[in-house]
Amino acid sequence: MTTQIDASEEEISRIVEEGLLHPAFQPILDFRLRGYFGFDASIRGPERALRHDHANLRLAAQNAGIGRAFEHACLASGLRSFARHRLPGRLFVDLTAESLLDESRINGETRGLLKSLGLPASRIVIKLSQKQPIADVPGIQEALLCYRSQGFQFAIENIGDHVSDLRMWSEIRPEFGKVDQNLVNGLADDRAKYQFIRATQSFAEICGTSLIASGVKRAEDFTALNNMGVAFALGEFVAPADVLPESQLRPAVLRALGQQNNFLAPGLVKTATALDLLKPIPPVTQDDTNESVIERFEANPELDVLPVVDGDLPVGLINRHSMIDRFARPFRKEVFGRKSCQLFMDNSPLIVDQGASLQELAMMLALAPKHHLLDGFIVTGDGRYLGIGGSHDLMAMITEMQISAARYANPLTQLPGNVPINEQIDRMLAANKFFDAAYIDIDNFKPYNDTYGYRRGDDVIQLLGRLICQEVDQKIDFVGHIGGDDFFVVFQSPDWEKRCWAIVQQFDALMVGLVNIDEHTQGGYLAENRKGEVVFQALPTLSIGALSVSPGECESHREVAAAASVAKKQAKKLAKTNAGVKPCGRVFVERRRLGPSVLTSAPGRALN
Repeated sequence: MTTQIDASEEEISRIVEEGLLHPAFQPILDFRLRGYFGFDASIRGPERALRHDHANLRLAAQNAGIGRAFEHACLASGLRSFARHRLPGRLFVDLTAESLLDESRINGETRGLLKSLGLPASRIVIKLSQKQPIADVPGIQEALLCYRSQGFQFAIENIGDHVSDLRMWSEIRPEFGKVDQNLVNGLADDRAKYQFIRATQSFAEICGTSLIASGVKRAEDFTALNNMGVAFALGEFVAPADVLPESQLRPAVLRALGQQNNFLAPGLVKTATALDLLKPIPPVTQDDTNESVIERFEANPELDVLPVVDGDLPVGLINRHSMIDRFARPFRKEVFGRKSCQLFMDNSPLIVDQGASLQELAMMLALAPKHHLLDGFIVTGDGRYLGIGGSHDLMAMITEMQISAARYANPLTQLPGNVPINEQIDRMLAANKFFDAAYIDIDNFKPYNDTYGYRRGDDVIQLLGRLICQEVDQKIDFVGHIGGDDFFVVFQSPDWEKRCWAIVQQFDALMVGLVNIDEHTQGGYLAENRKGEVVFQALPTLSIGALSVSPGECESHREVAAAASVAKKQAKKLAKTNAGVKPCGRVFVERRRLGPSVLTSAPGRALN
């Protein structure tokens, strides 16, 4: 079937020759930094002349035999407009395989244009469509190397929409991968889409590729992507494409991001954010002169960088040593002293939201160009300048947190111990968050440990620790090891009951590998009890006591721990009541609102 083009060959040629193409920029959100990472450029033409979307324009140009001229015109238009509007971050632009192989533009026109615009190649990401068989084009690898040597990066589009995904991925080795919008739409309600994107993300991490979710239209999908750890997103929910795109995050986006403020990396309690590293350095404006910047540096020897703002929006960062070094050369002060400080600023600084965690900041610095380690980062609130932060202070605070976490970690499982567990519960209570608590205990553990030895007993405890971590969502759920064979989970996953039951079932299945066939068949083994009598001992199983905690129900972790302990006792009673030839674990869920009566052994409801 042939696509209908609403333009003649003469018309598309005229549009290209007269420079009537213009780009629209759609902001790309960085989940970790809670700010814009860059902008995705798409070319538009005169609306009255023809359908003005990028795909239609490209097809019209190809049919007219001016495909390469069209690509170059699009690239030039996008670069000029991006520089003219002084947009921050990276620019994502389209190029075909033919344009990639055009050596004159690789080493000539494009590089010259970037230089004249003051744009480094490191800010340009070239998008490659999987609709073109790029991997089979002769000389493509050499072209990729040539571009990358200059600082360009690459992205492949339409991930999930083509069977050639993995091959092209392995051939191109892109820095970014755009997930097709058909996979993103409805993600929160479609388990198949959810699992596909999670699998894609795992492969991307192995390849060093960051995923960009395209076409995000709903808050539910946006939140799901954030929970999964996808790096970037763009779409109507984030911000529409426009000639002059929105510079600040929308209130709905900020609210959705705020729902993720309880993210916890495994084994490390989140206690600080970028706000804790903030230094409220008064900025300079983009209209200030280089002379005034030098004066600021000379007046304050401790000042290493100066942020540059446009109103209250950060646009750059000036490094002290780089600035002074440049002005130490002959006649530099006379030539450049009264010119705008924009001339020597880094117009692509690392900008982070005040709520970004220290772990997220460390990851961003590790992935960013090396000079950001010296310059540090700009801290914003709702997109507005607040101050700056330094990498040295960040590393010092992370080290302190790691030492603190190690001090209170259980030595057998390396999971957080009692102190971090209590702190996490108190944080949830102080934030008025809904959460669910589960107290996990191994039944019949002491006879097993006495009979088979402490080494086998330690194996069971470590096995359970790994199992719990596998079954929970470690991005939003907190796993702690109280001590011995007792564990505690603070759930935020909505399907927490299902996860509890999965832990019980998986533990029963894994115990099979730790006993012989006869013991498994019988559900236990013969061993001495505390009185020295040889009796039948049941195999270890799990008892989980769980309860939901609503805002205002408890004042401290002590109340939550007491109620969870009572629920665990009820689970143990159920296990004893239902004991048979083959014992199995139990999950008891306390359904009543927390209060004095819950701290007794009255029954709730068990999951069978």
